Amino acid sequence: MNRYPPLPQEIADKIAKARRLEWWTLFWLVTIIFVMFLVMGSSQAMQAAWIEDTLSLLPPILFLIAARLERMPPSPKYPFGLHRIGTLAFALSAAALTLMGGYLVYDAVVTLVRQEHPTIGSIELFGTEIWMGWLMVAALVFSIIPPVILGRKKLAIAPDIQDKVLHADADMNAADWKTGVAGILGIIGISMGFWWADAVAAGLIGLDVLKDGGRNLRISVAELLDGAPRKLGSAERQDLADRVQKGMDGAPVVKLREAGRYLHVVIGDDDELLPDATRAKELVGEDDAWRVVTLSVKPEN
Repeated sequence: MNRYPPLPQEIADKIAKARRLEWWTLFWLVTIIFVMFLVMGSSQAMQAAWIEDTLSLLPPILFLIAARLERMPPSPKYPFGLHRIGTLAFALSAAALTLMGGYLVYDAVVTLVRQEHPTIGSIELFGTEIWMGWLMVAALVFSIIPPVILGRKKLAIAPDIQDKVLHADADMNAADWKTGVAGILGIIGISMGFWWADAVAAGLIGLDVLKDGGRNLRISVAELLDGAPRKLGSAERQDLADRVQKGMDGAPVVKLREAGRYLHVVIGDDDELLPDATRAKELVGEDDAWRVVTLSVKPEN
């Protein structure tokens, strides 16, 4: 039996809608990845866009896993439940983005330094020879449309259900047109004889990925360190603690910890929550008493 308070029906419905959108996201991303793999050839911009789209599978997968597990009831193995799985999913997604963005930028710089000239061949379709670059452009245009539409839909839901994984995923999707346009400009640049255009486009894609990953990584690290709740897509703190404090006439000290989309509220300053040595020894024994730094007791009615 789940021991958590039931979710409001409106929130439950929006989480269910977010799940459906993420399943559609996975479907379209797999389709896009397959199409781009068929035509990417040796273009660095195409390879960077393909890598980014492949990496984009991670946030929706992590969201679906977290949404399924976060409401599991506490158990002897996990006495506080799995609320923080959302935070873990957000951190993993951010770390993957940061690493891949750094790699794409590094690879683009190396290509420019070595002055490697990309070559794009032709293919015969229905008896007509077609430059592969045009097929790449068509694939990039196709790669823009579904993610942007789905991203905007998810951005409308994320603030209501306070889901950072969904928000980060939606933000990436909604801005996916930048990756597509950068890739298209790189391909067109090659057709005009600018060999460096492909690597520059790949580097711009990498910088965009690195920026998103770095921002999300800062927020997720703060959450993992039990930092105060942050605003979606920002390292700024929410004013929730101040609102709780005002609601209690500002008398007690209020501390909030974010666990995924949920909040854990502790009322009382550190001195009130710190057990004395005798009480700590009674609770866990003399050897582990030093490890007890906070003691919360539900008051009797």
